[in-house]
Formats: sequence, structure tokens, C-alpha cells
Amino acid sequence: MAVSHRPSDCRGLRIFIGKLYYYMHPQYHIAPLNSQPHIIEALAEIITETVAHGGSVSFMHPLKRETALQFWQNALAAADRGERIVLGTFDGQDLVATVTLLLDCPPNQPHRAEIAKMMTRVSHRGIGIARALLLEAERLAVALGKTVINLDTAEDGGAAGFYEKLGYQKTGVIPDFALKPHGGLTGTVIYWKRVGTAAKNDPH
Repeated sequence: MAVSHRPSDCRGLRIFIGKLYYYMHPQYHIAPLNSQPHIIEALAEIITETVAHGGSVSFMHPLKRETALQFWQNALAAADRGERIVLGTFDGQDLVATVTLLLDCPPNQPHRAEIAKMMTRVSHRGIGIARALLLEAERLAVALGKTVINLDTAEDGGAAGFYEKLGYQKTGVIPDFALKPHGGLTGTVIYWKRVGTAAKNDPH
């Protein structure tokens, strides 16, 4: 089901979740993505742009179009199987951002989900789209009975501050974890957050 934010005025809708407010212009809407050719193509464009601008999302620059398309074909096939949810934000008909909620955890971790592949088109950054996407992913995780979400982000040029503002707790850093898209090693920062009923009893 799409999440469409349609306010009564041009400033956008203010949504209250816990103690956190965010704004989203009415022209944007969030929806789960599936294996349609135009969606796969749009996702391939987003990840290619992200890598070209230094985003650490498992690939090196230059990212071949065929590699990007294959990645998203596999990812959306997993979504079709219920192993993950791939969310997208649309500006009208154009896909401008995405995040993945990984659900296929080991049998002894049915309460856990993982955030991955958070990406926003360069032209649409800094206006709250990533925040809205992450909050929607958290909402879906809670609806599925998840109580813990974990993620990682690059130590060099990653989104540590963004996640910390949204309540994610830093566990630590693994040094020299991966190559940056244009070369050179970077560490990865590990984060976690309790959600749903577990969040109410979390002392952090």
C-alpha cells in the first residue's frame, strides 16, 4: 500500500511519530516496489548515481549498467518471495529514493530486521525524503512484529549523523571494512535500534 502525504496547505504534511516530526511535500509518495522493468531500470539509475557520488553500497565506480540491473532483479525477486521489502519514494511518476528492509534473518532471530541500500537521488537530497523512507521502513518492521533493527554505514562519507538523529545506537566500528567506490579503505559503523513494544522498555 502506498503512503501518500497530502496536506491541507502547500507546506507539506507534518507527521508525528513518537517525538519525531518530519515534513514531506504532497507531490511525493512512498510505496513498496516490485519486479517491473521500469522500476528495475529506475533503481539501477539510482544506485549507479549513488556509487558515482561516493556512496558505499557494496559496488565500485564505475558501476556497469548490467551489474546494477542484475542486482535489482535479484533484490526484487527476493521481495516478491517476502524475504525483504524494497520501498521507493516517487516524485510524481519518477522514482527518486529507495531503502530496503531485510526480513530473511536466521531462525533464531525472527524479531530482527535490517536496513540496507538507503539511497536518494542527488537532486532530491536534503528535503526529508530519506527520513520519511526510514520511518516508513520502521513502521512496517513493527507491523511485522520486529523489535530490533540493525544497519551499518561507512565511517568515511557515510550517514552516521543521520541515523543517530533518528535514535540509532552506535555499537562500534570495524576498521578497513570495505573499499570506497573510488578507492581507498573505509571502516563501517554498526548501529541498532529497538522498535515497537521493545522501544518502550529501552533505557537508551
